[in-house]
Amino acid sequence: MRARLRLIAVRRMTAGGQLVISARRFRTQERNRQDACDRLIDLLRRAAEPGKHRMPTRPTAASRERRREAKLARGRTKRLRQPIARSVDT
Repeated sequence: MRARLRLIAVRRMTAGGQLVISARRFRTQERNRQDACDRLIDLLRRAAEPGKHRMPTRPTAASRERRREAKLARGRTKRLRQPIARSVDT
C-alpha cells in the first residue's frame, strides 16, 4: 500500500518520504484541517485499492501493415535526400 501511495501522491511527497497536504480552501482553520484529513483518507483509500492488471494485446494486422508502409516511406525519403553517386569513366 505504501508503494502505491508513493505512485499516486508522488508530487505531494518530500525527499524524506513525508506526505504533505496543504489545505487553504476554507476561511477557518478547523474546516481546512477537516478538508486535509478528508483528502488524506481519500488518498489512502485509493492506495488500498488493487491496481488494474493490463491484459497483454498484440497489434492488429492492419496496424502492422501501416507501420511497415510508414517505414518504407521514410526510407524512400532518406534515399532521395542522398547525393547522387556519379561514376567516373575517364
